[in-house]
Amino acid sequence: MIEPKHPVLSITRQCALIGVSRSAWYGPGKSESPLNLALMKLIDAQFMETPFYGRRQMARHLRNQGYCVGRKRIRRLMARMGLRAVYQPPRTTVPHPEHRKYHSPLCLNQWRKRLVSSGIR
Repeated sequence: MIEPKHPVLSITRQCALIGVSRSAWYGPGKSESPLNLALMKLIDAQFMETPFYGRRQMARHLRNQGYCVGRKRIRRLMARMGLRAVYQPPRTTVPHPEHRKYHSPLCLNQWRKRLVSSGIR
């Protein structure tokens, strides 16, 4: 396999030897720092108590505990953990109860009779 820290062969040469283009090879991913892992444990514990906390409230909670964190870092960690706040979506389009969508068949029949009697089809 490819060794990024090989003393003699460069990554480009190693890719050429095994027949893989350099742009197709990705280096090993970075793991989370110990501080981020500790923050993830705190986020998980707090999320179990208050699942309605979003990234802003979670960041505020951790800052109150003495951690220097921003909401973007909390957003990234919560997304990596698969956590999303539970909330009720806004009801922006609620029709007025008096504005009926469907009218009674009696009204439709009267309207149809008027059209037929006036000669419009």
